[in-house]
Amino acid sequence: MALHFDRAEYARRIEAAIAQMEREGLDGLLMFQQESMYYLTGYDTFGFCFFQCLYLGADGKLALLTRSADLRQAQHTSIIDDIRIWTDAAGANPATQLRDMLESLGARGKRLGVENQSYGLTHANGKQLDAVLEGFAKLSDASELVNMIRVVKSPAELKYVRKAGELGDAALKAAVRKTKAGADEGEILAAQQGAVFAGGGDYPANEFIIGSGKDALLCRYKSGRRKLSKTDQLTLEWAGVYRHYHAAFMRTLIIGKPAKQHFAMDAAAREALAAVEEQLAPGRTAGEVFAAHARVMDDHGMKDHRLNACGYSLGAKFTPSWMDSPMFYKDNPTVIGPGMVFFAHMILMNSEAGAAYCLGRTYIIGEKRLEPVSKAPLKMIIR
Repeated sequence: MALHFDRAEYARRIEAAIAQMEREGLDGLLMFQQESMYYLTGYDTFGFCFFQCLYLGADGKLALLTRSADLRQAQHTSIIDDIRIWTDAAGANPATQLRDMLESLGARGKRLGVENQSYGLTHANGKQLDAVLEGFAKLSDASELVNMIRVVKSPAELKYVRKAGELGDAALKAAVRKTKAGADEGEILAAQQGAVFAGGGDYPANEFIIGSGKDALLCRYKSGRRKLSKTDQLTLEWAGVYRHYHAAFMRTLIIGKPAKQHFAMDAAAREALAAVEEQLAPGRTAGEVFAAHARVMDDHGMKDHRLNACGYSLGAKFTPSWMDSPMFYKDNPTVIGPGMVFFAHMILMNSEAGAAYCLGRTYIIGEKRLEPVSKAPLKMIIR
């Protein structure tokens, strides 16, 4: 069995989820987020692109409904013993078979929480679920129930986060070695991803971002590659990933002579990151972190070039995004605590000047000190 934590760790997580269910008056939880399934049981798959649901009862009953293709996946990677299969067929409605499973587990007439905000529960499947369970059970949204437990990492999880940080540093070194005038973006991207794989890491939950020239101003991956010019800029956003735990990073590398905008952006980004680090402490709020970022950026005259968010929580995430909640944006009241992991990104995009500059890394919130999971220096990288 391919478990990445001992059974006692999973037992503690399940106990925490049941305790929260009881606080919210729930008799059971219908999970559609792959992150929740992985966190509570170890179940590791991308099969959540189809209908599947993990049920946890307040009585501790655990059962998975999935497709036949994921039967052995669940048996091999999880602690789940009760695995039910819904049948692929023309006109199949797996929600009906979910109701049958819930009936057998004694969930009729109960109050069930549902992870509605989930990539694993499409609008069409959600409508089927509501229709099939109408009159069977009382449903309420519980999308954040497991999420808020996952935000605080255990010591065992933090070991994986630190390993992900090491892989992220290796990916940066690989990129820097390949970056020079005339270099192909594809070779740089391959070097980064190769370094993660060579170190025992995983695919990221979303694509690495790479862009030079005008594309350096983009915050998302796009298809298409180019070769670097003698004077150029290269924006990279990547993550070290280990056992699905992410440590994200962001840098803009300068090829040739930096423009004056690059120096101004570098000064603003480094000062803003330092201000953010001061707020990344137990008892502060996510809104206070963003406010520190915005204050410094605006003082540097960068208000029109910064974003309206400057980071987010990280953990064990699945496609299509490694971003987790909470996020650093204006007035977010979420309180930061020990054991949380955050990616702070200082992103500047000056469309008028055609200049970009980004700086970001991942941190573990400690009881007394902030721990960057990267050893790479923050100075401007010029190639």
